[in-house]
Amino acid sequence: MMYPMVDRELAWNILCEFTQSESLRKHALAVEACVLAYARQFGEDETKWSLTALLHDFDWEIHPQAPDHPMKGEAILASRGVDEEMRRAILSHANYSGVPRVSQLEKTLYACDELAGFITAISYVKPHRSVFEVDVSSVKKKMKDKAFARSVNRQDIVEGAQELGVPLDDHIDFCIKAMQASAEALGIKGSL
Repeated sequence: MMYPMVDRELAWNILCEFTQSESLRKHALAVEACVLAYARQFGEDETKWSLTALLHDFDWEIHPQAPDHPMKGEAILASRGVDEEMRRAILSHANYSGVPRVSQLEKTLYACDELAGFITAISYVKPHRSVFEVDVSSVKKKMKDKAFARSVNRQDIVEGAQELGVPLDDHIDFCIKAMQASAEALGIKGSL
């Protein structure tokens, strides 16, 4: 059976079908903002990169345990016509998947995933709850605070930048700016 090319509307519908949590949907949008900005910088396929980021955690609510996420989700995406390159990138964002990150898309998705969540968390604790109050130094300071956003893997953030070949400070700054450009949709514009 042939499926139509997955477009943004279909990807969003898949995400919403399996993800009820507003914060998890916003996480998908935050990762998408960062990955899309890198696609533009690298001259890559913006649609493919954007949709991959949007779908990377679509199955988290139904498969919250490793290794079910994203392995079981991959089969669902395959049945919905999501292409192999996108599915492979989604598999590779989990260190335990056994799928090595080889392509630029795979490395970028991994590099942006935890960092986007971390930047969002920092935005929420700023006086005006705004991503416009977040900067590189505040991110690096919070990375040292093990009690803050405990579920965010700091090592993934550091390794992600290394795999991407971008200095950590530059990567953090790039992702902050990408998220600022989408602040309204991400719910982190704040009350400035």
